[in-house]
Amino acid sequence: MSVQNISRQAITEFVFRGFDSVQNPLIVGVVLLILYIFVIIANTANIYFIVMDKRLYQPMYLFICNLAIVDIVLCTSVCPTMIGILVVGYKSMPYAPCIVQMFVLHVSGLMEMFAISVMAFDRFIAISSPLRYHSILTNVRCVLISIVLWLASSAIMAMLPATVLPLQICYSAVKYMFCDHASIIRATCVDPEPYFNKASILSSVLCFGTFSFICLSYIKIVIVVVRMSSQSDKKKAFNTCFSHLIVIICFYAPTFTRTVLTRIGVVLTLEERNGLMVGTILGPSLINPFIYCLRTERIRSKLFKM
Repeated sequence: MSVQNISRQAITEFVFRGFDSVQNPLIVGVVLLILYIFVIIANTANIYFIVMDKRLYQPMYLFICNLAIVDIVLCTSVCPTMIGILVVGYKSMPYAPCIVQMFVLHVSGLMEMFAISVMAFDRFIAISSPLRYHSILTNVRCVLISIVLWLASSAIMAMLPATVLPLQICYSAVKYMFCDHASIIRATCVDPEPYFNKASILSSVLCFGTFSFICLSYIKIVIVVVRMSSQSDKKKAFNTCFSHLIVIICFYAPTFTRTVLTRIGVVLTLEERNGLMVGTILGPSLINPFIYCLRTERIRSKLFKM
């Protein structure tokens, strides 16, 4: 199929070229497959421990469970595609599934920010108002908050396919590893820069907005902890927040790196962009469940018993 001057009606699938320059694609694919399996097993284990133990039906554990679901959806949205390209050599995807993949990828990516943000709010309530914690954040409210955040993420990210669907497609080959907004826009006949700028503004507002909310929550937590007279209470507060702080760093560090480099005009090579994308998706999803398994006493004890 020709990759230029093809009408949208003639294009039935996209062909991914993001891994064409990778040496030993089978080895890279097997590594991705192993990491993906670890992500699924670890996050499913976290969900299982929480669902099967009624003593863990508490706001913090419900938010951990929601984060695990987000990580599974985020990785599953793109990892099978990358593994299929590298291991099997299947590089094509039909147009409609490509749009669906783009939507699910960006919704779950935004939900990762929302999930981490609401966990920061949970830690703030637990430390600043411990006696009112269970009256402010009931289990029902936590579930409702999670559902509302999923709906909000879907509504916000619905703008991306809404802007892509009316555009005429001129190229069937995309130089990326899976379908995201940037790869599809580059396959259209329009000037991509205005669309990239709008998407960049949206992602920057969401990224810096959620991070600012997290920072504000922790500033208030620090103020509360400083006022504590007991060293044991301070240590307990620190242990309560330490796991979440690691999660924040693991997610926002690669995200900010990619966003800032793009905004200041640094041109990344295809390999660098792909590496940052894979790191942003797989890194937090792999680290999060192990952090909470090892740092949360009740989950850790259940794991050791098993």
